[in-house]
Amino acid sequence: MTESVRHVRTLFISDVHLGTRGCQADSLLDFLKVYEAEEIYLVGDIVDGWRLRQSWHWPQSHNDVVQKLLRKVRKGTRVVYIPGNHDEFLRDYADSNFGGVEVVEEAFHTCADGRKMFILHGDKFDTVVRNVRWLALLGDHAYDFAIWLNGHIARVRRHLGLPYWSFSQWSKDKVKRAVSFVTAFEEAVVRDARHHKVDIVLCGHIHKATIKQFDDVTYVNSGDWVESCTAILEHHDGALEICNWHKTRDQKLGQLGVASREPVAA
Repeated sequence: MTESVRHVRTLFISDVHLGTRGCQADSLLDFLKVYEAEEIYLVGDIVDGWRLRQSWHWPQSHNDVVQKLLRKVRKGTRVVYIPGNHDEFLRDYADSNFGGVEVVEEAFHTCADGRKMFILHGDKFDTVVRNVRWLALLGDHAYDFAIWLNGHIARVRRHLGLPYWSFSQWSKDKVKRAVSFVTAFEEAVVRDARHHKVDIVLCGHIHKATIKQFDDVTYVNSGDWVESCTAILEHHDGALEICNWHKTRDQKLGQLGVASREPVAA
């Protein structure tokens, strides 16, 4: 399928987790081929240093994503990398520049319509990650199992002609404690945004893409490229949109009369 290039003002991408088997690098690469932007913010957990320290997994597709981003830099796109908890080793290099990619702890962005945005990964508001690291690592393994199970479910659903469905996302949404955590996380991020006197706060970390209003602050989460394959687009008028790449791709294939091929986690 040949896609026409779509131009936006800014792209916000987080939680890619390059270096893990659950990373949908091929989908991200397809997305980056379609979307061109003046600026790209990489909002943490792009590389999964936790997993790479345990076992090395770096297929060609993961390298292709890195090379694609660097090519965009060479062509004039500004790329800003805000480290998260899984790539926290990069926080030691804040305010540095690698191959044209700017590394910063947090960032401010002015949208085309004049609204001020504060950008951070968000893990500092996750008390488990910050205070009980061993429990966070245990949860990371459980999450990997859910992603592995996703792959088997996806194969069965594909053979039955059913659309893509994420078991891990469903389980998080159905568990009351997880829902409570997400709500508390969002409220904490918004309180921090008010401290910075901004109109919008954008983060990642919890793998749940959303745009919602909290009175005077717009809360935005860019999601992930393990389960949902989502990113945030800023259009040239300043409007923000969630791009769900699975849905965007499937809609395009449907228009062309081509059967979709569901992603399967490796």
